[in-house]
Order: sequence, then structure tokens, then C-alpha cells
Amino acid sequence: MLTPMGAYALTAEADGLLFVAGMTPREDDGSLRAGIVGADMDLETARTAATRAVTRALDAASENPRFVRVVAMTVYVRCAVDFTALSTVADAASAVVHAWAPDHPLPARAAVGVASLPGGAPVEVSLVLGAS
Repeated sequence: MLTPMGAYALTAEADGLLFVAGMTPREDDGSLRAGIVGADMDLETARTAATRAVTRALDAASENPRFVRVVAMTVYVRCAVDFTALSTVADAASAVVHAWAPDHPLPARAAVGVASLPGGAPVEVSLVLGAS
């Protein structure tokens, strides 16, 4: 079971939606490979981090099986100023969502470049799920 890294809930339900807190690509032992995409982390490593982060977010969502469709996803990428392949990083997370719920359309998505993320994580993913 996942545990929050601070004073917040992993998920919160409101108005028929399930909001999943941002998840970084921490391993089960709590370790995290820090990095800045486009500086000291390459694109493929960032894509792998995105798949790990979204898998953790889906694991948190799966604790409430009534919610079966990801309707929105935000992928935050800690990146160098001149890094522009944000959508390519986020596409890796989208592929995991599609495999998790292949009968549902892909979610609306934002890919946002940021200067910093918790623990120096290269990627953080948050989700909103609907019941159908």
C-alpha cells in the first residue's frame, strides 16, 4: 500500500470524481532517482520515470475500484529551460493509462515543465478518474 510523503491524502472523492495526488517515480523501497530532464537525465530515462509515476497513481486509484476511467492527467516534468519534448515524456504515461483501461478513451492531458519537484524527482503525475 502506498503512503503519502507528507500531510495529504493519496486520493479524494468529490462530485463523482476521484482525484489522485501527484505521484513521483519512487520505488517500493522509497528510493527515487533525481534528475533534470534534458540536463542530467535523458529522454528515455524520463519516459521510464513517467511510467513508474503513473503506475503508482493508478495503484492508488485502484483502491477504489468504482472509478474505472482516467478523465484527466497532468504530467509535471522537471526539465532544463530549453527542453521541449514534454509531450514525449507524457506519452509514456498515456500508454500506461491506455493499457490499464483499453476500452476507455485517453484522458485530457497537460504536460508542464517545472523547475523543481518533491525530492528532486524528474516527473510527477496526477490523475482525475470518473466512475465510467
